[in-house]
Amino acid sequence: MTKKKIYIISFAVIISATIFLSGLLLKSNGDKATDSPVYQVKRGDLTISFVESGTIKARDQSIIKNEVEGRTSITYIIPEGTPVKKGDLLIELDVSTLEDQKIDREIAVQNGEAAYIGAKENQAVIENQAKSDVDLAKLTLEFALQDLEKYINGEYPYNLDKADADIKLAEEELTRAQETLKWSKQLFGEKYISQTELQADEIAEKKNTLNTELAKKSKNLLTDYTYKRDLAKLQSDVNQAQMAMERTERKANANVIQAQAELKAREAEFGRQKDKLAKVEDQISKTKIYAPADGLAIYATSAKSGHDAREPLDIGSEVQEREELIYLPTGNSSKAEIMVHESHLKKISKGLPTIITVDALQGKTYYGMVDSIAPLPDARSMWMNPDLKVYTTEVFIDGNDPSLRTGMSCQAEVIVKQYKDAIYVPLQAVIKIGTDFNVYVKSGKSFQPRKVQIGLDNNKVIHILEGLKEGDIALLNPPFKSTTGNSQNRSLSEQNTEENRDGMQEKISQGLKNVETKQGPADANQQVNTGKPNAEKARKQLENLTPEQREEMRKKFEQMTPEEKEKARQRLGRGKRQGGESQDKKQ
Repeated sequence: MTKKKIYIISFAVIISATIFLSGLLLKSNGDKATDSPVYQVKRGDLTISFVESGTIKARDQSIIKNEVEGRTSITYIIPEGTPVKKGDLLIELDVSTLEDQKIDREIAVQNGEAAYIGAKENQAVIENQAKSDVDLAKLTLEFALQDLEKYINGEYPYNLDKADADIKLAEEELTRAQETLKWSKQLFGEKYISQTELQADEIAEKKNTLNTELAKKSKNLLTDYTYKRDLAKLQSDVNQAQMAMERTERKANANVIQAQAELKAREAEFGRQKDKLAKVEDQISKTKIYAPADGLAIYATSAKSGHDAREPLDIGSEVQEREELIYLPTGNSSKAEIMVHESHLKKISKGLPTIITVDALQGKTYYGMVDSIAPLPDARSMWMNPDLKVYTTEVFIDGNDPSLRTGMSCQAEVIVKQYKDAIYVPLQAVIKIGTDFNVYVKSGKSFQPRKVQIGLDNNKVIHILEGLKEGDIALLNPPFKSTTGNSQNRSLSEQNTEENRDGMQEKISQGLKNVETKQGPADANQQVNTGKPNAEKARKQLENLTPEQREEMRKKFEQMTPEEKEKARQRLGRGKRQGGESQDKKQ
């Protein structure tokens, strides 16, 4: 059977018992009403307070934490309670794994350094080669430009002039040969030269004619074909040289950038390996923890309680990173750390006087003041019990008592308000009917509800602002579910010894006066709803029933209509929450 089902069944029985008891009360006549428990309203001093358990801690202390990553074990720890001086060795953690890591990191650093140096030299070589390639490409382009200019302005005009000269010489030679042939024909006709000589002059004239034609054709070939071809080739050479230079420059630039990137990567890797080595060396240095100041060594496990408690520290214990190991109080001033339930948040405020009693120091009472209240509920408590909302509150204790030691259990009574000549009744006497709070007051032989105005309560009695007077007889078990309480109104502040009562009361009065100066009267803004059903009272009433009454109540619950059962379930939900709060307060 689950825990939830157990709660439901338990509270169903409680609700049935309450309904049964309420029915008995409603059926009772005036004579029987006088037999019910009653309370005579009195006027007197009233202290509104609440008590929470907590732990004594040093107000000023150094918290020694484990700064080694992961989980490691303790190889040495100073005995708890040992007075230490600044610089004394407190804890030594296992260093074997870190030593192995250090060797691996040293090898990695050496490899990284070699790779970095190689990349640095390789960059220098690539930069030099790139400069050489670019210079060669520029020189090739320059030569191509010079060849083009030389051809346009030198070779071609020269060849053109030579062709013209050859034509002119050929024409002159042809003219001379023609004149010679003319005279040779006349001389041959006059029989001065032979036929052979005439034929030789004719051949010479034909040869010069051909030479003249060849010279002209050679010039045409130069201007129409050779010049265009050579000019195009030289211009192409210039273009190819330009593109080759661009390719060389880009490739050289890419090689240099790649070499630089490789160098940066190797340098970064080298630096990373050095950082890792430095980190391992730093971790090794943190395996030995020394006292930062003079103090008393207290194990963190001894100072924690409740859900935070764990096995005491010892040689071989495993600890994790950022785990608190040792508390080192640096003074005698102390504080009480208490967990305030959310139901008390509307009462508590900074500066409220508090009375602290320590379980280990019987007979001693300490005065303190609320210094801080956590803005959010304690996460660990919520994880253990999602319905439990408690707020970590620190109470500074006056004085420097060396007998107060970290880890001691304590009870803290927070004084919310003190009244002189106040009227009050037990909590269970007040019920809520509709939107009004009422107390059943004796009128003749019966009890009649009377509307009252309520103030603060201390979980035992509640302050009545209006509606009751001294001497009224109030019914403690009115015919409706009411908030349980204890008619006793004796707080820790009233249990002080005669020796310190006057001094303690003076501090409490002054503390309340300071808070009222900042916040104003408490009753004007804070009224407690005491009309909710209380499962604790029903449980106590159930325990006092005879077996016959329990059996009758069980049968009555089984004979309920579905509507009545639904109403019982709704009351059960409220009772469960109220009961949960009661349990939380006990915790």
